[in-house]
Amino acid sequence: MSVVDDSVQLFSGKSMMEPKPKDAFNAQAFLKSPGIGREIVAYRRGEVIFTQGDACETVLYIQAGGVKLSVLSKTGREAITAMLMPGDFFGEGCLAGQPVRLGSATALTSSTILSVEKGQMIKLLHEQHTLSDRFIAHLLSRNLRIEEDLEDQLFNSTEKRLARTLLVLARYGTQGEPIRAVPTISQKTLAEMVGTTRSRVNFFMNKFKRLGFIEYKDGLKVSNSLVTVVLED
Repeated sequence: MSVVDDSVQLFSGKSMMEPKPKDAFNAQAFLKSPGIGREIVAYRRGEVIFTQGDACETVLYIQAGGVKLSVLSKTGREAITAMLMPGDFFGEGCLAGQPVRLGSATALTSSTILSVEKGQMIKLLHEQHTLSDRFIAHLLSRNLRIEEDLEDQLFNSTEKRLARTLLVLARYGTQGEPIRAVPTISQKTLAEMVGTTRSRVNFFMNKFKRLGFIEYKDGLKVSNSLVTVVLED
């Protein structure tokens, strides 16, 4: 560590992510502007950003890279609760009076994280309406994603859940190329996210590769055509 869409129908009538109109407010540029108390920290892949039980005193923003959020049970079992990408906030529980972190955050890749102290963030949200609007949109989007994740887990097959997870990681529905790279991620981690075994993930990943939905050239890349798996009846 060093200091330094188009919507897609994945459930009956519901979307994985809402269309994101071009935002006139650049949250990253604003949070980096002079006069705002913050710290920018670079993390290596696999490095811990905060640990479950740490004091909850800052809101964090991903400038570059990716972050895995996870929770550890009393028996030592880990559950992955979210995979976040550039432009996402996390650690916002401190704004609701959360005294300690309820989970851990780990860098998925080399990442640059901006950290804003709780009091400073509250002041900014009260005074800067553009930031407040951006932050509220983030919270609503996160809440929608959690609901869709739950429905996905309850009603969809392992194959569909894996396909949806890969599309989310590839930011399907945002502007960009029809084939998009995803952060380096192991099949074991994918299995934890999907709620299945590594062998099942390996089976379906091989199937997706054979059908041309994914490729491993220069890392894992996901084709937008993988959405057909999710939309199958």
